[in-house]
Amino acid sequence: MSPARTRLLTVAALGAGTLLLAACSGTSGTSSASKDTINYALPANFTPNWILPIGTAAHLNTNNRSIADSLWERLVAYDGSTGRIAWNKKASIATAADFAADNKSVTITLGDRHWSDGKPITSADVQFWFDLIKANKTEWAGYTPGQAPDIWTSFKAVDDRHFTITFDKAYNPQWMLANELSEVTPLPRHVWDKGDAKKTWTYLNDAAKNISGYASNPLWKVISGPYAVKSFSTAGKVVLTANTKYDGGEKPGIPTVNLLPFTTADAEKNALRSGSVDYGYIEATDLDQKESFTAQGYEVKPWSGWAITYMPYNFNNPSMGAVFKQLYARQAVQHSIDQASLAKVVLNGTAVPGYGPIPQGQASDFLSPVQKDNPYPFSTDTAKSLLTSHGWTEQGGVMTCSEPAKCGAGIAKGTKFEMGVLSQSGSTVTDNMMSAIQSSLAKTGIRFSIKTAPVNSVLSQTPPCTSGQSICKWQLSFFGTAGSWYFSAFPTGDSLFQTGGGSNFGGYSNPEVDKLISASTTSTSNQAIQDYSAALAKDLPVIWLPEPVYQVSVVRNGLGGFSQDSLANFHPAQWKWTD
Repeated sequence: MSPARTRLLTVAALGAGTLLLAACSGTSGTSSASKDTINYALPANFTPNWILPIGTAAHLNTNNRSIADSLWERLVAYDGSTGRIAWNKKASIATAADFAADNKSVTITLGDRHWSDGKPITSADVQFWFDLIKANKTEWAGYTPGQAPDIWTSFKAVDDRHFTITFDKAYNPQWMLANELSEVTPLPRHVWDKGDAKKTWTYLNDAAKNISGYASNPLWKVISGPYAVKSFSTAGKVVLTANTKYDGGEKPGIPTVNLLPFTTADAEKNALRSGSVDYGYIEATDLDQKESFTAQGYEVKPWSGWAITYMPYNFNNPSMGAVFKQLYARQAVQHSIDQASLAKVVLNGTAVPGYGPIPQGQASDFLSPVQKDNPYPFSTDTAKSLLTSHGWTEQGGVMTCSEPAKCGAGIAKGTKFEMGVLSQSGSTVTDNMMSAIQSSLAKTGIRFSIKTAPVNSVLSQTPPCTSGQSICKWQLSFFGTAGSWYFSAFPTGDSLFQTGGGSNFGGYSNPEVDKLISASTTSTSNQAIQDYSAALAKDLPVIWLPEPVYQVSVVRNGLGGFSQDSLANFHPAQWKWTD
């Protein structure tokens, strides 16, 4: 997977790019005593535990990155706070990125910016990051072989505020900016550099392991962002204070930000009810209580995510893999999924149907008309016809292969269309969705069994595998209660659906799709990624499911100046008390 730029978001293990975790029983803090403070509730069991703005595999947590971004601004910051995901130049160190005519290099211009100790931010600070990552790339959570930094062949400082990065070939500038250069964070070389990239890496990572020292270690006091750390407890409570030396474009509107951890969603809801949280959340199943929160002076706002939700097939499963490899069989399954009802009834209207690999909760230029228009609308009659026309007959309520020549390669006579899912536990909404899917599949004649486990167990028990491995007995996997996969700004599918991709759990492989994915990262036209969108909407590498909102936020009246970032990050500098 490509953890720092694409993120598998789940309740306990946002593997692949970012996780979300916390601890503490009940609430921390009291209601804001003045408009100088805000109390923000972190999701239950998503404890911040890393300050270094370079992710490692053990510290992939969305909250970690949001906090780090508040201290050290990125070279090129993307967010969805305007309603569309775009480069937020106010929160970026760079002011311009000029690509060469052949798209084989880019020259970056830095703003006239300074570190909090007064030293200017220069090209050398960017090269410091570049050299650190080049020398330690396999330790960096954002590393995928064949992407950055492998594709960056040279870094040349033109002067203190301009530098050029050269690539190994021509790339799509949109992809390069949104998914590669957005990972770069200028670092204070004059404070952090130990003269050797390997030694420096070890030094910084060792220091970052000492959570109790975050507020006192001088290393973390030289910053470029709008906030500094005032306190950071091992239990997860973080207090940020405005950086008075900040000279960027996102001036902090609230001097003190309290980030509050909770062990359970119920504890967080109790904090909302008591008024000790200004910005919290409820679950979709709590929307029938919306009026009780609005009566207390809150506004309830769904937070849409730049994500897709799906159930991977295991194409290498020894008993059902041959069935899954038949497109007509996958079409029958997809026709049996009533996404509109799942989104409206089970998910309480807090989800949108998803028909392919491009997020559909926000407008974008990446979505193809084919995906948007749903090539496989809900119809169990159509699903049944697909199976019967390919040699299946219903026996005892279950479709059974009676004509192997029609059923497809590797499917023996008497094979029953029976498949099981290992689904993440702990969510009533997810349990209800799986039961609804079970019922609709039964109408087609497909038997669907459900087992549940904590999300970490789901991920560990349903890995990419080959048919001969004992771990390869799983058939379907679900880890998408809060969305299965959160993308970076450019929703490329290399990790998910390319042959051999690090998060291609089911072993899906289609050479034509591989070409489309590659084209999307190199072509300057959005047609390439739209072609990819259309191809996977039709070819069904997974079971497409409705995309739930990231969370249903509950925000105190008078708190504004921001939009919720669909990349699942939070931005304290954008928050303002408006009355």
